[in-house]
Amino acid sequence: MGDGMPSQAAGDYLKVIYKLQSGEQRATTSAIAERLGVVPASVTNMVKQLSQMNLVEHTPYRGVELTPLGRKVALEVIRHHRLIELYLTEVLGFSWDKVDAEAERLEHVISEELEDRMADALGHPTHDPHGDPIPTKEGDIDTAIHDALADLEPGQSAVVQRVSDADPDLLRYLASLGLVPRATVEMLDKAPFGGPLTIRVGGTQHAVGRELASSIRVRPS
Repeated sequence: MGDGMPSQAAGDYLKVIYKLQSGEQRATTSAIAERLGVVPASVTNMVKQLSQMNLVEHTPYRGVELTPLGRKVALEVIRHHRLIELYLTEVLGFSWDKVDAEAERLEHVISEELEDRMADALGHPTHDPHGDPIPTKEGDIDTAIHDALADLEPGQSAVVQRVSDADPDLLRYLASLGLVPRATVEMLDKAPFGGPLTIRVGGTQHAVGRELASSIRVRPS
């Protein structure tokens, strides 16, 4: 991030708070601690610092919320992260299960010039390899909420929009099924009492669990 911007640790906190809020969850101390793998006392200390910098507000019963300045900084970090992910896959040939960890290491240290050059080289993309929207340089981001694969009824088809990038093993599994952004998927059958779902992807049938299908976002085809 540019001169005068918060530290790397602060940027990580802002990014997590933004993602919790975007997922319609409250960014509580315990939720932030779980996401970052730290103890709640560390979160409390950092939130106090971020509050003093006018980046967050901590309100009882509402949790931690980003101020407009905090949201701007969070989106800058996310822009760097997702541009790096796409550059690694499109230009350097990394597989999509490896780019999240690499981007975590690089997102805070790339210059604004390098950010601009990557965006130019990629044709000013709007989404990363996992289908997550890339914020614009001005801080705008696509906040559209898509249906879950699990919500499709038998006979319905849809196009995969987003998948979670939190687990590299899961990404490798999804790739083996062909469940990647822009793939067309058809719901064939839904077993009763919370049983597995039968889907067709690329002409091949697969059985997937409901929890997994609930984490995959789709739009009608």
